[in-house]
Amino acid sequence: MSEPVLEAHGLGKDFREGRSILTVLSAVDLSVGKGDRVAIVGASGSGKSTLLHLLGGLDQPSRGDVSIRGRPLAGMQERERALLRNETMGFVYQLHHLLPEFTLLENVAMPLLLRRQVPRSVVRREAQTLLGEVGLADRASHRPAELSGGERQRAAVARALITRPALLLADEPTGNLDPHTGEGVYDLLLRLNAQYGTALIVVTHEVKLANRMERRFRLDEGILFPL
Repeated sequence: MSEPVLEAHGLGKDFREGRSILTVLSAVDLSVGKGDRVAIVGASGSGKSTLLHLLGGLDQPSRGDVSIRGRPLAGMQERERALLRNETMGFVYQLHHLLPEFTLLENVAMPLLLRRQVPRSVVRREAQTLLGEVGLADRASHRPAELSGGERQRAAVARALITRPALLLADEPTGNLDPHTGEGVYDLLLRLNAQYGTALIVVTHEVKLANRMERRFRLDEGILFPL
């Protein structure tokens, strides 16, 4: 495997329920390199989304550590973690989380606009190019409510890639789609993974789709097992 984009060592997460402690993750170890394709499967409630949030710095572990491109997340202030996410990561969720008041082009451009370093004309051109790559060039001026579920999810993939991230984290990205549309979204993720060399971690309960990934793991009772 190439030089790691992400490394997790001894990752654990506990939640307090009254006087009891619920351990969701025990001691997860994971290393992901450039262009790697990883699927994490598991039953509903097994902690897959919790793990993805820890890997993306959206939550903090009870123990263990995560490093992105050699930079440990532990000890970072929230602003530092937010900047690191914007610089190195893209996220795709089961719900597309597109902003309803903005056009598709504006939604896709948003993460790059937040950097305030790239001219707006360049950002718009890049967003239009990505919309073309996901088959939505003719939908650029539409708002999310005017699109199908599959189109909205493809737009979410384009938005996640606008910053050319080193790592793309996808949480049940086809969970709200019919099987045919879901396979189309997976085709898109794999094609863009190959095109840009973006490391891809997909959390899913769909074994058939997970089997299309290069490396597969099952999360069971807080432990990550290779398949």
